Amino acid sequence: MKRSSRRSRDRAASELFAALYPRLAGWCRRLVDDDETAHEVASEAFTRLWARWTSVEEPRGFLYVTAANLVRDHWRKLERERRAVRRVTVEAAIRPHAEPADPSVRLLVQSLPERLRVPILLHYYADMPIREVSVLTGRKEGTVKADLHAARELLRDHLRRSLDHTR
Repeated sequence: MKRSSRRSRDRAASELFAALYPRLAGWCRRLVDDDETAHEVASEAFTRLWARWTSVEEPRGFLYVTAANLVRDHWRKLERERRAVRRVTVEAAIRPHAEPADPSVRLLVQSLPERLRVPILLHYYADMPIREVSVLTGRKEGTVKADLHAARELLRDHLRRSLDHTR
């Protein structure tokens, strides 16, 4: 009995995929204006449907609502990227002849271990908030804060030692 009901469900899922995937992917294509992204969105919608197959009463509606949410997320991501590019472009235009950083500080930052160097570069040089650094590095915010603190301490100690030697 279980085997036949599973086969029946699998058949229904295959038929649903064959019937709806092309139309869903086409709809997504019109929204995102990119074939690859449209297929990724449609595939992800079906993947999420399969994960909830037994609890979804209206699969077609579920697919379109899920795809719409994924398209919205895609649009938000594009807008964040556009804002970042605009911000960098505006900053470059405003400060085209900015003073270069003290080469010794730059060299000190470059000499930091990668674990400490990456958060310093993202937070202080790319002006990213700690939350964003956390997401980009895959580390918890507390870890990023601790790494920033450790890096600042190393830089401070090295600068103190080099100043003491110049006197």
